[in-house]
Amino acid sequence: MNKDLLDGRLLFAIPKKGRLHDKCLELLSGADIQFRRPNRLDVCLVMNHPIAIVFLPAADIPSFVGNGDVDLGITGHDVILEAEMQDQVTEIHRLGFGKCALQVQTPEHGPLNSVEDLAGKRVVTSFDVIAGAYFAKVDERLNLTGDNKTKIQYVGGSVEAACALGLADGIVDLVESGDTMRAVGLHAIATVLQTEAVLVKSNVPHRAHFAPLIDLIASRIAGVVAADKYVVCEYNIRRQSISQATAITPGRRAPTISPLEEEGWVAISSMVEKKNIANTMDQLVKIGAEDILVFNMDNCRV
Repeated sequence: MNKDLLDGRLLFAIPKKGRLHDKCLELLSGADIQFRRPNRLDVCLVMNHPIAIVFLPAADIPSFVGNGDVDLGITGHDVILEAEMQDQVTEIHRLGFGKCALQVQTPEHGPLNSVEDLAGKRVVTSFDVIAGAYFAKVDERLNLTGDNKTKIQYVGGSVEAACALGLADGIVDLVESGDTMRAVGLHAIATVLQTEAVLVKSNVPHRAHFAPLIDLIASRIAGVVAADKYVVCEYNIRRQSISQATAITPGRRAPTISPLEEEGWVAISSMVEKKNIANTMDQLVKIGAEDILVFNMDNCRV
């Protein structure tokens, strides 16, 4: 692509493949960032905003954003820490997808059932920076020095096979459901960190005039994330039960309460987290709520 076509455009990096890619595309669509990607090009021009979407390996995005080469990016919180770019980027929003845990795992039927048991032995991982820092603290706490320190070895993939192949006594790897680890006979003995996809911007922006556009995009993305997280719950209830009802459905700031034509009754509308809506409806029924309705949101501003 001709570099001149990118002049005057904000550069927004998203993973070109992997576990975050498809969700990023859904997020951009929900934020009405319109583009086409012919022939799987790595740079695409947005049609309705002065933005160019740049498709990069997720591991490279923290460095590109942190160095100011691109203005915005979506990547994993763990990837930022592994790239040691946490001081160069600001996490604007956690996005609610790509959630997993970076865990220390050992053979389930082996003798190593705590981090203290594993310390000083061999650990294989694709996250040698994070794992190295984690076990450095463990080694220090246990007064392990020199050759007695934990040995961290980097591998690029198939980390879960390292113990079975005799390459390691334990591993540090990302775990979503844990099914893969259980299938190869491993179990978690510690969680290093919880991670998910994040929207990031540079702490040293090279194009400060894009700040209003960055704020606009961040607001839209926050709205899409909130719309995916919440539903609107509406119901009718006797006025005397308002305090009980609002305790059950407090909303993000406060519920909307409107009088009904029938004396002594009100209608209440409130945002409720999707994961809690079934229990919320059960509680409302118990206090006498009627005509309970739940609506999904396509988008919102919060």
